[in-house]
Amino acid sequence: MKTHLILCLLLTAKLSAIPVFIGTGRNGDAKGIYRADFDPATGKLTDPKLAAEYASPGFLAQHPEKPVLLSIGAPKTPFPDGTSSVAAFAIGKDFSLTFLGEASAAGKGACHLAIDATGKTVAVANYGDGKISTIRLDENGVPKETVSVIVNTGSGPNPQRQEGPHAHGVYFDKANRHLFVPDLGLDKVLVYPFDANASKLGEALEPLGAAPGAGPRHMAFTPDEKHAYVINELDNTILAASYQNGSFRPIGVSKTLPADFTGRNTTAEIEVSADEKHVYASNRGHDSLAVFSRDAATGTLTFVQHAPCGGRTPRHFKISPCGKWLLCGHQDSNTLSILPRDPATGKLGEPAQTISTPSPICILFAR
Repeated sequence: MKTHLILCLLLTAKLSAIPVFIGTGRNGDAKGIYRADFDPATGKLTDPKLAAEYASPGFLAQHPEKPVLLSIGAPKTPFPDGTSSVAAFAIGKDFSLTFLGEASAAGKGACHLAIDATGKTVAVANYGDGKISTIRLDENGVPKETVSVIVNTGSGPNPQRQEGPHAHGVYFDKANRHLFVPDLGLDKVLVYPFDANASKLGEALEPLGAAPGAGPRHMAFTPDEKHAYVINELDNTILAASYQNGSFRPIGVSKTLPADFTGRNTTAEIEVSADEKHVYASNRGHDSLAVFSRDAATGTLTFVQHAPCGGRTPRHFKISPCGKWLLCGHQDSNTLSILPRDPATGKLGEPAQTISTPSPICILFAR
């Protein structure tokens, strides 16, 4: 806790604002990647301005070493095979964005990406056809040749959403030796060995299985990587698991909705606080953020709160670097809300500010 307070004080003292990049979807009048400035002292966010035109830049990732932002999306010039794209943008000293280049995502309906620790590989989850790909980045951080393409088979019990594989997220471990892929269609978190030197994925290891029809979407590790939490989109649950060297052991399942809720809902995002004490999940339909406290020894979760998110369909959210605020993007109301967060209890307050921004589906604090 002391570390977080010190970080917050340093950020407040040294920065008048933290740049925030916003990836967008197809709803509303979205034209690309937007940028706003966040004041950690007041929790205020400036009105987002278009930083780079690009079609459907839904998810963003910043290069670990270079001033480069990567995005999934739709290519400027369609690829002959109809695949999605991965694009690179140079980040200027004023945090402006300049398009550098793009490459095929090697699959259709790209929805998530992650850059490995060396900054030489980007992994992509393609929801449309379920393909998982790794793409080599050049010395400037621009995606070039495809190295691995994993094609899975199978289905789940939900005929509308699980007729086949639907890779929905990609995550490297800190050791840079494994890639984890929640697959909504297969009810599994897939595990692959990763060769960072070659940017290549190996044969699949034992996956973490979810309940039939659960629909794993995204996941979040604790900073020490002893535990992982998987948000299941279709049955509105969180699967907790212990983790060690590529292997998972299920711990338990927590519901994200109130017991008396009878409406339609799907979950979206999950995040573990930097101090490892709390876990947050978003409910689309109930339009809330579910807050849980976490037992550091066992990894089990205890419900704390359902906080109104401030808009419709909270697709993505992010806790501010100092831990005092949570920014939540609402895909269907085209708004973004800033909620105060109590680092001690994990509880969220009423939105302190809600601003208009087209179809926000990814929030990234720039470094």
